[in-house]
Amino acid sequence: MINIIDKRKYSYIFSGVLVITSITLLLVWGLKLGIDFKGGTLMEVQFSSNQALEETAENSEAENSEEFKAPTRDEIIEKLKDLNLESLNVQESENNSAVLRYIGSSEDVNEQVMEKLTEFDGSVEQTRVDFVGSSISKQLKRNAIMAVILSVLGIALYIAWAFRKVSYPIPSWQYGIAAIVALAHDITITLGIFVLLGKFMNVEVGVSFIAALLTILGYSVNDTIVVFDRIRENLIKSSKKEDFEKVVNKSINETLARSINTSLTVMIVLVAIVLFGGESVKYFSVALLIGVIFGTYSSIFVASALLVTNYRREQKVKEN
Repeated sequence: MINIIDKRKYSYIFSGVLVITSITLLLVWGLKLGIDFKGGTLMEVQFSSNQALEETAENSEAENSEEFKAPTRDEIIEKLKDLNLESLNVQESENNSAVLRYIGSSEDVNEQVMEKLTEFDGSVEQTRVDFVGSSISKQLKRNAIMAVILSVLGIALYIAWAFRKVSYPIPSWQYGIAAIVALAHDITITLGIFVLLGKFMNVEVGVSFIAALLTILGYSVNDTIVVFDRIRENLIKSSKKEDFEKVVNKSINETLARSINTSLTVMIVLVAIVLFGGESVKYFSVALLIGVIFGTYSSIFVASALLVTNYRREQKVKEN
């Protein structure tokens, strides 16, 4: 049996360094926000599918001409590079279409974008243009923050209620507090890593990133509850005779293989999506991958260790 709880100070040091670093990065650089939170333009364009045939109509061999191929995402970005569009994102679509997103809602800028695109195809059509205003962006920010806060509070209350029958040797509400700390640990580190991705790889965060954070909350607490539930079972079996630290360590070891194996299967799928899933879901999957890794780590090395630390502190207070 691995004595994980006895080495908890090393987990605290490792987690403390990561959390403090992440908070520092958030305060100094901050996340690189996309148009969902800053406002901007969403433009959908469609390139013609038969331009090549039209251009060679006078040629007797026109029927052998190749069908026009729409420009790729990288080609469009390169073509629009001179316009210095902030937070430009291009997503290829079916039927020779492309969706462009960039910060700013000037009609002049939109006209310049279309002029550049006509260099690929003189018959390119603007099929849709949507503007995300600053007021909508501010509302999205507030809703995103509120969603995370309410989720965390709801999780804490549920855990406290679920473990209400196990109030020895620590109160049931401390299970909820330990879970919240572990969740904050996972979210903070994920945010810190995305600050670095935004700074050095120009990765922006939008509504999908908030969805990823909420998913991380759900996954992480699920793993934590599995460990806590085994602690509850072993506490009932021990009949208050066995030392609490030993019960917690035993419970972690009994669920260790299950936690790691479950997380590995999820990580394999997420890695596959990151590598082959396309640009639209790439960083959503990256956020989930980071959250799953640290969610598994915190469930094993942080959440349960906090229970023991609180227990030892209360014992010292009673002794004094």
